[in-house]
Amino acid sequence: MSAIFALLFLITSCNKQSTQKTGLSESVLFTSEISEDATPAVVSRILSAGEKAISEIKFEKGTYHFYPDKGKESFEYISNHCDLMVSTPFPIEHFKNLTIDGQGSTFIFHGVMIPFLIENSENIEVKNVTIDWHEPFHSEGLIVANNNKNKTFDMTISEVFPYEIRNGQIHFIKEYYEHSVGQTILYDPERSAIAFNTEAYTSISTRTKASVRNGIENIEYNYINDERAPEYKSLGNENRLTVEQLKPGLVRVHGHKKEMPPVGMILTMKGDQGFNRISPAFRVTHTKGFNGTNVNIHHAGGMGIIAENSSDLILDNFNITPSKGRMVSTTADATHFVGCSGKVVLKNSTFNNQLDDATNVHGTYQKSVDVLGDNKIGVRMMHHQQKGFVVGQPDEKIGLVRLEDSFFPYAEVTINNIEYVNSRYQIITFNENLPENFKVGDLIENLDGYPDLLVKNCKIGSNRARGLLISNPVNTVIEDNFFNTEMEAILIPVESGHWFESGNAANVIIRNNVFQDCQHGGKNRGVIRFATDDDNENIAFKNIEISNNTFNQFDNLILQVTNTDGLKFSGNTITNSGTFPMLHAENPAIKVDASKNIHFENNSYKGKANSILELAEGMPKIEFN
Repeated sequence: MSAIFALLFLITSCNKQSTQKTGLSESVLFTSEISEDATPAVVSRILSAGEKAISEIKFEKGTYHFYPDKGKESFEYISNHCDLMVSTPFPIEHFKNLTIDGQGSTFIFHGVMIPFLIENSENIEVKNVTIDWHEPFHSEGLIVANNNKNKTFDMTISEVFPYEIRNGQIHFIKEYYEHSVGQTILYDPERSAIAFNTEAYTSISTRTKASVRNGIENIEYNYINDERAPEYKSLGNENRLTVEQLKPGLVRVHGHKKEMPPVGMILTMKGDQGFNRISPAFRVTHTKGFNGTNVNIHHAGGMGIIAENSSDLILDNFNITPSKGRMVSTTADATHFVGCSGKVVLKNSTFNNQLDDATNVHGTYQKSVDVLGDNKIGVRMMHHQQKGFVVGQPDEKIGLVRLEDSFFPYAEVTINNIEYVNSRYQIITFNENLPENFKVGDLIENLDGYPDLLVKNCKIGSNRARGLLISNPVNTVIEDNFFNTEMEAILIPVESGHWFESGNAANVIIRNNVFQDCQHGGKNRGVIRFATDDDNENIAFKNIEISNNTFNQFDNLILQVTNTDGLKFSGNTITNSGTFPMLHAENPAIKVDASKNIHFENNSYKGKANSILELAEGMPKIEFN
């Protein structure tokens, strides 16, 4: 029996209004008979929804494989990912009121795919499913020897990670994909977590300055040039690292300039930045209402979920954890929300072993490059992973920002129309005339593209980078969570100079959380940190409450505050865990700079810092209690 005819259709009457072409919707059941490659059957049925509408898709419990060869193909610009042609078995576009229920099934993907591509839809739920890849988008090597004098280290590479060496460069070969060493970090296999003080050893030094350059300085660019974009990343660089095989499965690495990684650690490698984010598990865009319930993601070649320009997204028991003895779950953020509004909820979830943040919530800054009329400007997408991003919809509010003057908009206008000329250049017409003081170089942000954010009862740890990275000027509540992160547990930034991720922060509550040995990767930063890219004293963050949390830290620095107006730190308990040796014993527990209305009340300090509170020069006196 062919895969498509293995479908069982359970016809049910449905009164739901839908963008599908008929008011009568089916509940569709896929059986395990399609398990060897479920892609063609699933794609075929979804693409026929215009004739036979679907209210529910169920899977008989089992393990289903999905290959890209017969998936629905489309070119996708995806925020904070690579832009490329992708294949999906679930092209959920212009659907309304659809539930996809795995009923406890496991979906195994092969190669470059986006399992769930959800666009321009409403009220979509995916539940009771586990997502994994047959072969991961990263590779791992066990450090078995090192030589600091000769600047070499040896590692064994399992047959799980096939490789070949070309001209001294190692390439890891997957189904439909390969990658170089590229971005790296050390894991401790005993803890199944990022190695203590990994910053001393990684990233592995793969590049050095090119030894021969002739005439390059004479090349001029008429417009802004993004030197970080993939097409320019090799300029001025050549390979520093060389790899030789000592015997099959054992290689020696030459040329690393940091300390040699310790024996017993596992080096994880995912290829070059700009080329290694190609297969998020979920891409949700321009969708109103998405629920991910009882979902386990063991791996993805990018983020667990990237949501853009969507509203009312709820992840409940939505877990990112590795499988098959791997050190790594997703190769980028567990979850990421760009320009989203309404409510964003993360609850009862675990985000472990991903190679970036547990979540990142922000908008985008676009730079004005032309004034084309009294109410018309040309803007440029500044970061190469913002290409194709939709700034806003008609009548949404746009803030005009000049960061040297303020982190908050100096004026607001509303969108009339946007003309998308190309992936990086857009022409925006506003309903109102631009203010007289508007000038080329000012930034714009969508003030309607921020959510009410709740992160509750989540476990976050064993990962590279931060726990939560929040740039949200609306409302944020972070409560009852556990953090054990390599960098900051919570970073609240204004990122205007590299990623161009917009948003300051206001109305933030951080309460009843446990912070255990965060910042163990080696960076000299606080567990909770407020930061801006711009070197000025303008206020960026307002109305912050940090209360009734437990900080059980091996090192001193707990809190870094800057550019803040109104922060209350109360009822918190700070102790020294003794888990690791201190890396920055000279630090106080708290640093405050360029801030006002900062209050400390009823806190308990049992740490080891010689000074609890350090104030920058010019700050008024503040007492810690």
